[in-house]
Amino acid sequence: MAGQVYWVLRKVGIKMQAVLENGPKQIEIKSFPDPVIQGDEILMKIRANGLCQNDVRDYTGDTKWTYPRVGGHEFSGEIIAVGNAVNPKHFQVGDHVVKYILPNCGECYYCKTGRPNLCTEIYSSPTFHNDYGISGFWGMSQLMAVKTTDLFKYPRTTSFLDMAFTEPLGCVINSVERANVQLGQDALVIGGGVMGLLHVMTLKLKGARVLVSEPNENRRRLALELGADFVFDPMQKDPVALVKNETDGRGADVVFNTTAVPAIAKQAIAFTANGGQTFMFSSMHPDDPVSIDLGAVHAHEKFIKGTVSPTRETYFRATQLISKKALNLRPLLDKTFPYTDAESAFQYAMLPETLKTMVTFD
Repeated sequence: MAGQVYWVLRKVGIKMQAVLENGPKQIEIKSFPDPVIQGDEILMKIRANGLCQNDVRDYTGDTKWTYPRVGGHEFSGEIIAVGNAVNPKHFQVGDHVVKYILPNCGECYYCKTGRPNLCTEIYSSPTFHNDYGISGFWGMSQLMAVKTTDLFKYPRTTSFLDMAFTEPLGCVINSVERANVQLGQDALVIGGGVMGLLHVMTLKLKGARVLVSEPNENRRRLALELGADFVFDPMQKDPVALVKNETDGRGADVVFNTTAVPAIAKQAIAFTANGGQTFMFSSMHPDDPVSIDLGAVHAHEKFIKGTVSPTRETYFRATQLISKKALNLRPLLDKTFPYTDAESAFQYAMLPETLKTMVTFD
């Protein structure tokens, strides 16, 4: 049926539409020629795309990337046409799919050693900088040509809304796996937004005792519902002493900072036990210097690590968790908007208390 619909649309001359960002807060619904697929590609009809803080920064102009831009990197959809070289055992019209979004080169040291999220060519690619055309991931469009090597397939019964959590969950799985969390360890998550709550659920699957630092009462309550063992308001008098009191005076074995506030990054290290790990999951925004007592880092053998984006392996594991319903994702979905009302979607995503905002495509 999906393939038939596509060919009918082409026959009557309807072109695909995309949400084009011409500059800060300059949104246009623009028509583009339908993508032409190569033999090893499929044509993907986008069904849902989640907005994250990076999308919001693109919208407000607080970004390093070039305009015009078609953003959207948390997208899901279905196959509506296949190239003549696509193996029908792997992909067929009607399959539910997501795309690995990073434009890695496949040739550099990091790509060859299983860390395509650190590819040296990512940020110089047209996805981020395109001085002669349109930059972006193009998840905020109706159609996309995708090479099958970048595709991950879901059961056709899986919701497109749930599938759109693949990219953020893949990021979180990369974060948690890099920490090598052990059964029974104390793991502290700073921030009760979408990424923080995904950390909570993933850490519980790893058998950790999970603490959450979050000033918003509703988010603390949701964290408990999703499996957190202890939540607290970091605005109280001495949150570091509170964490140590809850961990036999040690602090957390591993701390995941999912906020972008430099001052909280410093606090994250203070929450960490001697010999423990502090993970900077989020980029600092603004990217101000953070003063660190390196003497204490040395004397107490603390590890400070960064984690960014999903690998292909963690992307795959995200599809497995979502397709097998191992995580309850729907409480994280705040509101959906049709792509024709993308302006409202961005405005809603900017509100401080929202969770995941999604844009849908019919």
